[in-house]
Amino acid sequence: MDWVLLIVPGTIWGASFLFIAEGLEAMAPNGVTFTRLLVGFLTLALFPGSRRAIRREDWLGTALVGILWMAFPLSMFPFAERHVSSALTGMLNGAVPLFTAIVAAGIARRWPSRGIAMGLAVGLAGGVLMGLPTLGQGRSTVLGILLILAALVSYGFALNVARPVQQRNGALPVIWRAQAVALVLTAPLGLPALLHAHWSPGPLFSLLALGSLGTGVAYVLTVMAAGRVGATKASATAFLIPPVALLLGVLVRGEHVAGLSVLGGGVCLAGAWLMRRAQLEHAVRPTPAIGAARAA
Repeated sequence: MDWVLLIVPGTIWGASFLFIAEGLEAMAPNGVTFTRLLVGFLTLALFPGSRRAIRREDWLGTALVGILWMAFPLSMFPFAERHVSSALTGMLNGAVPLFTAIVAAGIARRWPSRGIAMGLAVGLAGGVLMGLPTLGQGRSTVLGILLILAALVSYGFALNVARPVQQRNGALPVIWRAQAVALVLTAPLGLPALLHAHWSPGPLFSLLALGSLGTGVAYVLTVMAAGRVGATKASATAFLIPPVALLLGVLVRGEHVAGLSVLGGGVCLAGAWLMRRAQLEHAVRPTPAIGAARAA
């Protein structure tokens, strides 16, 4: 059961970039973002845990999560996929842990440990390799890459903001309310795009899956996994996102991805894995003060 809870969310999120590409066949990018948030919000509302109250002092933090984790980055990806393949978009998402670590180090004003720094260096090198083949493909493609990078930077800030808020209130209540904030912010541009959509079965089912699964059920499964195996192990589900996005983009949509970009994706994932291993080692290594407390 545990391995299912780890594999399914990563597979869903990896498929999300295919669903976005299919959804763009029916409506403008703003409509894709608004629709996924609407369906995701309604899906999470079905789970009682989402409706638990949160602390009043965490309302602002939750609103920031709605902006930085939901409204802004989820708006960037559909625009990016007008210029960049869904496969490459998903592969670049493997760099999220790198940006999260960079932002965390900046907030703490402390250089990361040697192991984490090594993982960062390897991961960033992988990110450069992924982007290199796109430099000769024109300004449009470069714009798509920049939009993805902007979303990843936003994720880096969002995950650092979300962590303490979720620890105090639980993940689902925070995510559900953050979705509500994002829904309000994206409605002015997203609702008109939704009303003027040109529907066909493929885009319709893709957007329903994107919202209900990618912006709904996957969060619930990740929270369940964190409760069973711990948050650190549960976060390993993110390693599935790039390969799933690559496979679906190539096999379903017939997208071409340069070999150097695929290599870069592997290097980026290796860097993220090195960082995670270093974080695990640091977490289990007791400090003298902790050791003394345990001895007492």
